[in-house]
Amino acid sequence: MSRVAAENQISPFFSMELDDFPRASHGASPSLGQLLKHVGDVRKEATGDGGETPMHHHQVLDMGDESLENPRSLPFVLSFTNLTYSVKIRRKFSLSGMFTGQNNRLGAATLSEPVGGESLFTRSKTLLNDISGEAREGEVLAVLGASGSGKSTLIDALANRIAKGSLKGKVSLNGEVLESRLLKVISAYVMQDDLLFPMLTVEETLMFAAEFRLPRALSKSKKKMRVQALIDQLGLRNAASTIIGDEGHRGVSGGERRRVSIGIDIVHDPIILFLDEPTSGLDSTSAFMVVKVLQRIAQSGSIVVMSVHQPSYRILGLLDRLLFLSRGQTVFSGSPAQLPSYFAEFGRPIPDSENKTEFALDLIRELEGSPGGTQSLVEFNNSWQTMKHSDHYRSATDIRHVVPLQEAISASISRGKLVSGATNNDASPNSMVPTFANPIWIEMAVLARRSMKNSRRMPELFGIRLGAVVVTGFILATMFWNLDNTPKGVQERLGFIAFAMSTTFYTCADALPVFLQERYIFMRETAYNAYRRSSYVLSHSLVALPALVFLSAAFSAITFWAVGLDGGLSGFLFYFLIIFASFWAGSSFVTFLSGVVPHVMLGYTIVVAILAYFLLFSGFFINRNRIPDYWIWFHYMSLVKYPYEAVMQNEFQDPTKCFVRGVQIFDNTPLASVPAALKVKLLGSMSETLGMTITRTTCLTTGSDLLKQQGVTQLSKWNCLWITVAWGFLFRILFYFSLLIGSKNKRR
Repeated sequence: MSRVAAENQISPFFSMELDDFPRASHGASPSLGQLLKHVGDVRKEATGDGGETPMHHHQVLDMGDESLENPRSLPFVLSFTNLTYSVKIRRKFSLSGMFTGQNNRLGAATLSEPVGGESLFTRSKTLLNDISGEAREGEVLAVLGASGSGKSTLIDALANRIAKGSLKGKVSLNGEVLESRLLKVISAYVMQDDLLFPMLTVEETLMFAAEFRLPRALSKSKKKMRVQALIDQLGLRNAASTIIGDEGHRGVSGGERRRVSIGIDIVHDPIILFLDEPTSGLDSTSAFMVVKVLQRIAQSGSIVVMSVHQPSYRILGLLDRLLFLSRGQTVFSGSPAQLPSYFAEFGRPIPDSENKTEFALDLIRELEGSPGGTQSLVEFNNSWQTMKHSDHYRSATDIRHVVPLQEAISASISRGKLVSGATNNDASPNSMVPTFANPIWIEMAVLARRSMKNSRRMPELFGIRLGAVVVTGFILATMFWNLDNTPKGVQERLGFIAFAMSTTFYTCADALPVFLQERYIFMRETAYNAYRRSSYVLSHSLVALPALVFLSAAFSAITFWAVGLDGGLSGFLFYFLIIFASFWAGSSFVTFLSGVVPHVMLGYTIVVAILAYFLLFSGFFINRNRIPDYWIWFHYMSLVKYPYEAVMQNEFQDPTKCFVRGVQIFDNTPLASVPAALKVKLLGSMSETLGMTITRTTCLTTGSDLLKQQGVTQLSKWNCLWITVAWGFLFRILFYFSLLIGSKNKRR
């Protein structure tokens, strides 16, 4: 007897008798379309316009046994046939095997000739070997097996997380091959790890997921109703206002965290739900509650496919179909009720006192350790499956027919599923559901709000960065306090400008962990089209700007007046702009690196090294005309070059301001210590030799002369500002491409 039960579900059926449905002209049972149309009509009567989904009604709709003579429609059936997946791994070489020719495992890998598809250095390992089966709407399919049996690989294969071309076989929904775009919209994938923002509450986490996955046409109140109903369905009412938490912040329990992870992926009511070991790491009670939630999700009209390591007796009672794997091969496929007869026919009956799945897994491990492995069980399963689909069983299954995919999706939409902007007006299944639920500006707004809320909950992150900028500015202000316009003052100004500009870039290294901490959350959310990658990049950039403005204002205000830089108010405003542009370019550069490097420590090493090179080639340590031709390209790529030259011109742009007068020409030379009278005589001698009068007050070096000496003549200060800003935009674009290329999240 198979049944479809809707218990505390989001899109429930109302209690009704089957006799109330309209019958077909030939007197047969109603079709799925008629059933769903009747359900939709009743729901519209209950709500007025059908716009709201009634909350929590209990209904058990018995659809009859498969052996009944009347045909029964299956709304959705996910079928997979002959799935085979192999990877190439490096061969292990044995020195003893190479020199002695011993026929051991490593020596054989070294000495034997490579077989087809292999090479001398690699060998092929089959992770999935001709796996077939099906998962139906309203049922929970559990994939079981020991570690390394291929459970997660099979889930990835069904969820299109294996690159096209690497996987052989076919995955279809209602007989039609699933395209990647359609699968992303109608399905959800829950990873084994709970990837959540620790400082958001359970309700906030689900609400943000709803805003991503539910369309703009759905009002805010309806989205909140959906989230509240989901919280009740997941059993999270008592934890709704509790933060998720992490190692440093106390939050929800492990079982609650796992249910939140499931909730954010089912908020749009997907047709297919994939889960990779959702019960791992949980106690028996929490694991049972999680699988109970999955059963409710399946009964609300979804296909649930999950991998599980070793289910308890209670969990086994919630599962509809089991698929046991051993080293990538199927050793059993069927319902839990068939396990005793299966192993009894195999010759290893299950004792009444033992857990069925534990016995099966122990037997599989025992066979894996035997000389013949599990090949005998694989062959028995093949013959058993053939017998099961003999005429006796076929008479019961042939009467069941599967609804065409287009009709099934249309009916699913009409009853309230796939609320992520779907419409049933189009002709093809692919065009019924949009790629993304919301336009790009909505996604940007939601991402920005979530990011700012996270930042407000962890003010210490910005506080540390602000503290670093303020302390650095204070040290520079006190070290270079009120510089004069002497030759020594000029050298000190040059040193201050170079150090200040490079410091702005170094302080941006603090932004490196931001994306690295969010990387896997981003990959999970974008893998199934919660939002666009471009929305994330634009939102990430806009959210960073207010903090950069504040940091720039703080650093500029602390250093400009204290050091005694030139230009007055207009000079200060330009100084602020170039500091802000430097922070922008540095932040963009570090953000781009965070999209490329996998680890924080590696990222810090690369950032420090590259910024050191930027400073070296900026033109401060060595003038542009002294840089070798083969390194001059690095000079123009240096991010420090343009802010440095811009502040130099802002400081020394006044042609009437003098920095070396008369005897000051001897400063910074061995003659600096001779008496002043002797310096005057030396000036007189120089005047006679040069044929011009040089006195104590004669201006010998202006700001323009200093700029020429430093080689700062090619670009104006405003051009340097725009180029610095352009560098920031370029690195943001590169960050986008790094996300586009590096976040495919598929096996090869």
